Amino acid sequence: MIANSVSRRQMFGFGGAAAVALMLGTGAWDTRSAYAAPALKGDPFTLGVASGDPKPDGVVLWTRLAPEPFAQDGLGGMPATPVRVQYEVALDERFRRVVRRGSVVATPELAHSVHPEVHGLAPDRTYWFRFRAGSAISPVGRTRTTPAPSDSPRELKFAFASCQAWQDGYFTAYHHMAQEDLDLVVHLGDYLYESGVKTNKRGVSTDPKFHTETLDLARYRLQYGLYKSEAPLREAHANFPWIMTFDDHEVENNWADETSENNEAPETFLLRRAAAFQALYEHAPLRRTQLPDGPDVQMYRRLSYGRLADFTMLDTRQYRDDQPCGDGVSADCADRFDTDRTLLGARQRDWVLKGFSRSQARWQILGNQAPMGQTDHDPGTGTTVWMDPWDGYVAERNRLLAEADTRGVRNLVVITGDRHQNYAWDLKRDYADPGSATVGSEFVGTSITSGGDGADMTAQGQTFLAANPHMKFFNSQRGYVRVTVDRERWTSDFRVLPFVTKPDAPISTRASVVVEDGTPGVQV
Repeated sequence: MIANSVSRRQMFGFGGAAAVALMLGTGAWDTRSAYAAPALKGDPFTLGVASGDPKPDGVVLWTRLAPEPFAQDGLGGMPATPVRVQYEVALDERFRRVVRRGSVVATPELAHSVHPEVHGLAPDRTYWFRFRAGSAISPVGRTRTTPAPSDSPRELKFAFASCQAWQDGYFTAYHHMAQEDLDLVVHLGDYLYESGVKTNKRGVSTDPKFHTETLDLARYRLQYGLYKSEAPLREAHANFPWIMTFDDHEVENNWADETSENNEAPETFLLRRAAAFQALYEHAPLRRTQLPDGPDVQMYRRLSYGRLADFTMLDTRQYRDDQPCGDGVSADCADRFDTDRTLLGARQRDWVLKGFSRSQARWQILGNQAPMGQTDHDPGTGTTVWMDPWDGYVAERNRLLAEADTRGVRNLVVITGDRHQNYAWDLKRDYADPGSATVGSEFVGTSITSGGDGADMTAQGQTFLAANPHMKFFNSQRGYVRVTVDRERWTSDFRVLPFVTKPDAPISTRASVVVEDGTPGVQV
């Protein structure tokens, strides 16, 4: 166990030089006369552009300079020197009405990624942005600010997605998402998978540099480069601001705080975690408050959409107790009911509960990584559940849902990834009590590609519907969930593809499920 943050910083080498590199890339520190862009070989914007964490007065912008994103050393073909990157934000796509200009410094310490935070924009408005490094100009991105805190917008339109194993299929879903009329996108984790990639979607062997599992910083950078080589993913990033978090595969399958699935020593695993978090930051539109400090990163946060909705993004990995009963599936694990077991950690849990009391939003949206509702595998009298999601932490789930009810949360809706399946179900105050009250709704979204083509209904889906009376909808195809929220209702459209193992799949809405204002639970 690493005893405290000071020893962690010493262990992972976060000193003054690294802090300077981090802040230069966010624009918090700047020396305008230094770091002129050198002549670059090739297009430095191969990984695209993005924006994220929108607020009423601004967003964070992102790009990473990488003319050779598959360079073995993970440095993207860039020189080992800082490079000045300019950015512009405009009211029009042709940049005739530029409202903000600035520059930041891309440093080799952060793989020449930049995260300028733009302020002073008007609320609830669309903007366009681009970057320049030397003579190279990036693709144009589009973003949007959120309404002012006191505003009551007519509606909110967003999509949420998760789980995109590169080798499992084409990222066609993101191309369709990019054509949607959305205010923002929420990504709930498993942006990449840590395992080696030996063959591509066509079964052809990949370059040997991708065959090994991701363990160090250079390898994580290569993996992000591989995933961002997918044009539909870059397209969806360029079209909307994203709110992002992580689940397990950005580091390692089913990790829990300092506990590795492979039982590595904590010191060894935390080195890997530090590399994974740095690579995540280098490839995502995250604010400086999400700068990693070695193996630690502050990812739980709250973003408002006027008085209509609050997004409360959870972190269900960094602070949890190890999964009970050896992880996996169990029918008789008493430890999952232990009142001291935590998935969120005490500090995060208290922060969530205080947010319930303080928020004036009509809809409370929890961005959650693994399903909160009970997933019983046994249609009979027993209960058989997975230990990694909230089913392994029953007392904390019951407390969270009870507190939401007691504190008068008007509409609690949880959006979740992880499962590679679509669910719509009721959240119950206590699943052990057949008469327990419904206190909220949960929509579990399927994967972008993970699991391959999938099917509308599976044998497991039939079992789940029989064993879980709170489950109102099941589907096991690939895609994403499109959400429209107004003052009267929430509508989740399950957007699915018939296949992902071939390109150019069409998309359709498999089902639309509603939550009515003031009435907890889903209506199919």
